[in-house]
Amino acid sequence: MNVSRVYTRDVIAIPRSTSLKEAARLMCAHHVGSLVVTDDPPLDRRALGIVTDRDLVVQAVAAGADPNETAVAGVMTPQLARVAESADAHRALEKMAELGIRRLAVTRDSGEIVGILSFDDLVDGFAVEIADLARIIRQERSRETGTTLAELADPVS
Repeated sequence: MNVSRVYTRDVIAIPRSTSLKEAARLMCAHHVGSLVVTDDPPLDRRALGIVTDRDLVVQAVAAGADPNETAVAGVMTPQLARVAESADAHRALEKMAELGIRRLAVTRDSGEIVGILSFDDLVDGFAVEIADLARIIRQERSRETGTTLAELADPVS
């Protein structure tokens, strides 16, 4: 399976001066668990890092930070681990395990960030592959026994 089949294509980017409260609001509004952090305008909008829902909880809320006054720059992960859009999903999973992270920025060959690959995206993709394997097993069993797939799916009848 290729990364390009499963990653989330919407990248929500925020300036590093964005408050934790606003970051949390954006995560909620866009149903995402991370935001790419960029420099404040009018400077270059290259990615400086990433802030995750876990960063907000573990590094800010648990530490007593004021979500209205604390900027994401104070809790973000300054390194943005990346994976090529054309990479194998198993390699992306290995990279996540090596780095102890659950998200990778997905890039084109040009280096442009085009999405985020989360651990959840990989689980969903692998689940589809496992379901395909199960279907193949059922079809083989059906062919061998002369039963229909509907009969195999409903063993009560």
